[in-house]
Amino acid sequence: MSPLEIRTTGYGHPDAAGLAAEVQQEYVRRYGDIDQTSMHEDHFDPPYGLFVVGYLDGEAVACGGWRAKEADRDGLRDGDAELKRMYVAERARGRGLARAVLRHLEATALAAGRTRLVLETGTEQPEAIALYGSEGYLPITKFGYYKDSPQSVCMGKPLV
Repeated sequence: MSPLEIRTTGYGHPDAAGLAAEVQQEYVRRYGDIDQTSMHEDHFDPPYGLFVVGYLDGEAVACGGWRAKEADRDGLRDGDAELKRMYVAERARGRGLARAVLRHLEATALAAGRTRLVLETGTEQPEAIALYGSEGYLPITKFGYYKDSPQSVCMGKPLV
């Protein structure tokens, strides 16, 4: 098997849309509904965002992106970037692909001048929580659409 090829596609790319649809179905299985967070293609347009798809042997199997955030009443700060739609297709899991995509997104956010990466995941995604924790993400004040949900877990990591 060839190594993961990470391509900047944008959120509107057909491969990105296909994987985003898969992750929404994962949320339905785990939480009973899709993620209701507001998402638009232009949130991921450089330099204020980025969306990538990871390919193995030409097949789209992983994705993720970040979008710029600024200070708000929920504790977000100027210079933050929010991680969104991190996903690895079930058929490709267990190979370190999520970690590779995450590290790529961290590097690109830092290069774009972002100072911290923040994310919201949930209690029904223990593998995501474990991945982020192993990469140095720590709990932060809850933010966003699900900030009042007991299932919401928000984490952040300074970019250096």
